Amino acid sequence: MGSGSALTRGRWYSLAAILLVCACAAVCGAKSIDELAEFGERATNSLLASLGIRRHLLGWRRSPRPVTLGRVLQALDGDALDQAVGAHLPDRHRITAPADVPEARSRQVIAVDGKTLKGSARPAAPRRHLLSAVTHDRVATIAQVEVGAKTNEVRRFKPLLAPLDLADTVVTFDALHSVKANITWLVETKKAHYIAVIKTNQPTVYSQLAALPWTSIKVQHSASATTHGRRESRSIKSCAIADNLGGIAFPHARLAIRVHRRRKPTGRPETRENVYPVTSLAAHETRPADLAPAIRGHWGIENPSHYIRDVTFTEDASTIYAGTAPRTMTTIRDLATGTLKILGADNIAKTTRAIRHEPERALAILGITNNPAIHRT
Repeated sequence: MGSGSALTRGRWYSLAAILLVCACAAVCGAKSIDELAEFGERATNSLLASLGIRRHLLGWRRSPRPVTLGRVLQALDGDALDQAVGAHLPDRHRITAPADVPEARSRQVIAVDGKTLKGSARPAAPRRHLLSAVTHDRVATIAQVEVGAKTNEVRRFKPLLAPLDLADTVVTFDALHSVKANITWLVETKKAHYIAVIKTNQPTVYSQLAALPWTSIKVQHSASATTHGRRESRSIKSCAIADNLGGIAFPHARLAIRVHRRRKPTGRPETRENVYPVTSLAAHETRPADLAPAIRGHWGIENPSHYIRDVTFTEDASTIYAGTAPRTMTTIRDLATGTLKILGADNIAKTTRAIRHEPERALAILGITNNPAIHRT
């Protein structure tokens, strides 16, 4: 694919080559369309050849200019790109998993979470908003849809999860998505389990959960930690919900949970809070020690996913707005982050800085070559 001006000068680029340049540039820490193009300008002839950049008759290769990249990214089918990346990351995980390490027996946990692209607004158009399905383990975005101005996250819940095989998977989400029709579809059609946090916007269910005899139930799991200048502790109690005794007004709820959170910021008073999730998992199908990281993991998605996009890739500062470019840039960032996380990178900013000085390593990281000498993160 190429612009008319590129064809006039005798150069053209396949769509695959342009996307590979963007993906490798993002793995090297590129934050904007200009930086994507700068990666290509610095790339060696052999690296460009590996990415599919066509050779000129005189023998040299030239990577796409910013204007070409911008035009392609804003014209891409965002749904198709998200589906391709969402299918690639789980496959990449399976390929890179050590052969001598057995598969974990615990259920896969996926968080449904939304994020607004702050810099994408214009006077005549609101900010773009994306809804994502993100794995708790290694934090990889496996599905994503755009929430249009005339709809909301609740209506995009099914389109987001419909393409995924969710059998026996646990899906976590916040109160916004605790809509009975969505829950029924998730359990009965997708054969998945859920953990949903119930808040006061659902007064009947919330009152039923809060009224359970929690004081007579012993703490079943607790954990504490000191991070970011505050001390936190969490304790979990769970209570089976018997349908023949009335249950609660929430579909397929089998287990009620109370999470008691205590926070003590340095130099400030301690705060306490009770949170009431429910799950379709029965007591014999899970343990409080398994529920705790799943609940905490959903709250923690905002740090490893949103924080990396906002701080490492400066997404909130991006002013890209035309066409599908805001969404496709996010997908490219998700591809880079998910790939590096799958390969074991803990600090994405530090890892991308290291790869930037040896850009050929991006090839193996993305699975473009089988050369083990450069397959390092």
